[in-house]
Amino acid sequence: MQLIEFLSSSPGVWVTTAVILGLLVGSFLNVVIYRLPLMMQREWEMQCAELAGETAMVPVAPFNLSTPRSRCPHCDHAIAAAENIPVISYLLLGGKCKVCRQPISKRYPLIEALTGLMSGIIAWKFGFDWAGLGALLLTWSLIALTFIDIDQQLLPDKITLPLVWLGLFFNLSSTYTALSSSVVGAIAGYLSLWLVYHLFRLITGKEGMGYGDFKLLAALGAWLGWQYLPMIVLLSSLVGAVVGITLVMLKNHQREVPIPFGPYLAAAGWIALVWGAEINQLYLSWAGLS
Repeated sequence: MQLIEFLSSSPGVWVTTAVILGLLVGSFLNVVIYRLPLMMQREWEMQCAELAGETAMVPVAPFNLSTPRSRCPHCDHAIAAAENIPVISYLLLGGKCKVCRQPISKRYPLIEALTGLMSGIIAWKFGFDWAGLGALLLTWSLIALTFIDIDQQLLPDKITLPLVWLGLFFNLSSTYTALSSSVVGAIAGYLSLWLVYHLFRLITGKEGMGYGDFKLLAALGAWLGWQYLPMIVLLSSLVGAVVGITLVMLKNHQREVPIPFGPYLAAAGWIALVWGAEINQLYLSWAGLS
């Protein structure tokens, strides 16, 4: 209890703690981003083999989020704890494997640093209470979803569906919005993109997005309420359009290759979580409605 009271009454200490915690969680998120799609693929392959009446090849060695230990992809060197300190280990090792000296991707420390920074912002914005702790969970989940979607064009149900229920759970006590707004937000978030998807397919004969996008917007609606859905959709669409057009114009992206929409939804949802009220107030003032 004394620790809880101390963190609640010491914003600077709580923000610092959240940054350090975010760095550690960011290291774990690197594992989730890489391994969860592989785990899902193995599960799908086993299910397909069973449906086809074939004998499923069960991997001998376990493969999950905790096993096996992280290893260098070049020399298979097992990463020791001292080599896995977020950001610091990367800098001390000069961005290279301790054994083979092959370069380590800059993405790992960047995700760790991003998670630490965003966790600090959440701690500063919400303080040390249930709203702050819930916002941290949402932030970490959105980071994982963003990079999985960038890599695999996939938003796993194992993350999006629990987010829907967690949003409803936190809003049982109106943590972020009224429960009625949360329920309507989850329904409207899913159905709005579901309708866009089917209208687009009816008109063009093509699929414009995946069902994971529906579930992610439903989760954001469950957390923030239906009132923030127009802002989230508008922000994500604008940023997605600008990025997509830029990539095509720079000839770094083929028109036929789909661009994942999940990262833009996640970014817009996080912005709405942190600064949504201020953005709404600014818009109302600009429009002369307040």
